[in-house]
Amino acid sequence: MRGITGNVLVLGLVSLLTDVSSEMIYPLLPLFLTGVLGAGPAFLGVIEGVAESTAALLKLASGYLSDRLPRRKPLVVAGYGLSALARPLIALAASPGFVLGVRFCDRIGKGVRTSPRDALIADSVAPELRGRAYGFHRSMDHAGALVGPLLAAGLLGWFSLDLRTVFWCAAIPGLLAVLLLAAGIREQSRPVPLSAHPTGKTVLPHGKLRAYLLILLLFTLGNSSDAFLLLRAGELGVAPARLPLLWSFFHLVKMSSVFPFGALSDRIGRRGVIVAGWTVYAAAYLGFAVATSEWHIWLLFAVYGLFYGLTEGAEKALVADLAPAAERGSAFGWFNATIGLGALPASLLFGALWQWSGPLTAFGCGAALAAVAAVLLLALVRVKERQG
Repeated sequence: MRGITGNVLVLGLVSLLTDVSSEMIYPLLPLFLTGVLGAGPAFLGVIEGVAESTAALLKLASGYLSDRLPRRKPLVVAGYGLSALARPLIALAASPGFVLGVRFCDRIGKGVRTSPRDALIADSVAPELRGRAYGFHRSMDHAGALVGPLLAAGLLGWFSLDLRTVFWCAAIPGLLAVLLLAAGIREQSRPVPLSAHPTGKTVLPHGKLRAYLLILLLFTLGNSSDAFLLLRAGELGVAPARLPLLWSFFHLVKMSSVFPFGALSDRIGRRGVIVAGWTVYAAAYLGFAVATSEWHIWLLFAVYGLFYGLTEGAEKALVADLAPAAERGSAFGWFNATIGLGALPASLLFGALWQWSGPLTAFGCGAALAAVAAVLLLALVRVKERQG
C-alpha cells in the first residue's frame, strides 16, 4: 500500500498493541475513580489535565533532543517501555492520588516517545503521502482502542474478573508492543543532526507554523479529556457493562475514518479537512450538552469519532509540511506541547464548570472555542501547504 513503509507498518502495530493495553483501562477509569475510590468530576479533571500537560512538556523536550541525536529509536523504545510498565499499576490504587501518580508516569512515557515517533514517520515516507501514513498510524491506534474495551468487557462479563484484575491483564499487550518495536524499527537517513551544526541551536516556531499552533492552542482550550464524555454517558443511562462497548464503537468510527480523511488531505489540502473536523467537534459538543437519553449518546459518539478522523492525520501532516526537515522533531515537539499544555487548563476548566454550573455550560464553552478556532484557521492561515 502506498505510503505504508516498513517503519510505518511496525509503528502502526505497536500503537495497536499499546492501545489495546491502554484502552482496557481508560474507559473504566472514571467509574473506578468515582465509584471505587470516591473521587469527583473536578479531581478527574486534575488527573487528566496534569497527566496530559506532563506529557506535553516532555514531548517538546524529546522532539528537540531527537533532532540532535543520530537515532530517534532509543527515545521511542524508552517511552513505550515506561508506559507499558507503569500503566497496569493502577490495579494497586487505594486512593485517587495513587492513580494520579500512575497516570503521571504513564504520560512521561508518552511524552518521551511521541515527538520522535511522529518525526520518524515523516522521515520514512514521501512528502506527498504523509496524510496516508499518519492516517494509517492513527487507524491502527484506534483499532487497538476498539479491541481493548472489548477485551475488558469480556473479562468483566464472561470471566467475572474484577476491575483490578483487568488492569493487571492490560500489561500483556503493552509488553508485546515494546518487544515488537525494539526488533522491528529501522532508522532512516535524514538531515545531519543539529548537534553537528556550528550553532547547535533551534528557533521557536515562526511564520505559518506559529500561526497554526497558536490557533490550535485556542481549539485545545475547549478540548477537554474524553473521560468527561464517558461520565456524561453514565449520567444518561449507559450501564457500566456497556461503557467498554460504547468506547469500542467510538474507536471503530475513528479507525474507519482517519485513514481516508488523511489521504483526502493529501489531495485537497490540510486546512479544509481540519476546519471541517473542528466544526464537527463543535456540533458534537453542543449535542452532548443537550442530550437526554442513551441513544443520543451513541449517536453523538459516532459524530465525535468523525472529528478525530478528520483531524488526526491532517493536523500532523500539516506540521510535517510546514517544518524544515532538520527541525522536524522539534516541530512535532511544539505541536504536541501545544496540545498537551492546553490540556491542563481545558480539563480543569471543564471539570469546574461541570461541577459548579452543570454539563450544559461546560460543553457549550468547548463548542464555542472550537467554532472560533475554525474561523481563525480559515481567516489567518491562508497558505498552500509546502510539500517537502
